[in-house]
Amino acid sequence: MDLNLRNAIISNVSGNSQQELEATIKDAIESKEEKMLPGLGVLFEIIWEHSNREDQEEMLSTLEQGLSS
Repeated sequence: MDLNLRNAIISNVSGNSQQELEATIKDAIESKEEKMLPGLGVLFEIIWEHSNREDQEEMLSTLEQGLSS
């Protein structure tokens, strides 16, 4: 069976409200389970692709600050 993980993750959260998406993200982060990382990666990919350059630069700055703490 050929499973496309990216499509499965997107299908799983498509149609979710902002509150549901936030709960999904918080749960994935708080659980600290390795199996949640691909899902967070797909969600970040969607955020990145739908952000303008200014927002991307802000995310990069936030990431850089978080990594240097």
